[in-house]
Amino acid sequence: MSTYVIGDIQGCFKPLKKLLKKVGFSNNSDKLWCVGDLINRGPRSLDTLRYLHDIDDATEIVLGNHDLHFIAIHEDCAPARNKDTLGELLEAPDCQQLSDWLRSKSLAHHESLQTDKGLEDFLMIHAGVAPRWSLQRTLDLAAEVEHALQGPDYREYLTNMYGDEPIRWYDKIEGQARLRTITNYLTRIRFCDDIGSLRLDVKEGLCAAPAGFKPWFEYEKITPEATILFGHWAALEGYTGKSHVYAMDTGYVWGRSLSMMRLEDKRLFAVSKK
Repeated sequence: MSTYVIGDIQGCFKPLKKLLKKVGFSNNSDKLWCVGDLINRGPRSLDTLRYLHDIDDATEIVLGNHDLHFIAIHEDCAPARNKDTLGELLEAPDCQQLSDWLRSKSLAHHESLQTDKGLEDFLMIHAGVAPRWSLQRTLDLAAEVEHALQGPDYREYLTNMYGDEPIRWYDKIEGQARLRTITNYLTRIRFCDDIGSLRLDVKEGLCAAPAGFKPWFEYEKITPEATILFGHWAALEGYTGKSHVYAMDTGYVWGRSLSMMRLEDKRLFAVSKK
């Protein structure tokens, strides 16, 4: 049995299947971890979701911003955007089933696995965490959003999750502002300052850091507690400079590659769009 973590698929179904074939993935014995953004921007979001739904027992999935955006559109809580490629999915007869299935997923996944280094803790999120969030704090805050997304008033959350403010975390935030801030850290963060103030408008690579801001993983305190797996930031091209922080989004939808890592030995596999 092997455990594989894959970067942002974004509806690129053909390279997903090609990569799984390349590693000899078996949904009967192996596990597939997905860092979120399963859909949108690529051409086959419907096929991607149907496939992952069908092998649900073999997957661990955290939600990304594109996944949440799809749910919000489907539930009439937000308008579609010009760059969205979700039309076929939204018109599918099983769209409700797939949306409900996604809504049952988490925003953070923690698990201990036996690796070639011994027992190792892993934390998978889509984008990142706030400075000074511990592993347990991250899981607890993610659970608050999961509870809202899976509860009877989930449309209220979906309607209010958009927006860049508050720009930083503090413990006394309440209500929808609290949920939105947690969501922005877990599914949208790239750069922040040392007190966690977000710069969500900057999406380029490390050299684009605004004055006083760094990539979130330059501050995070979870690394001693767990190896971190994340996606979202294709401009990093898989590089963080941190031995226990792995950027899995290598930008297939932008013309580069789709990447996967076997967690037991950290071996990387990829298929290129070129």
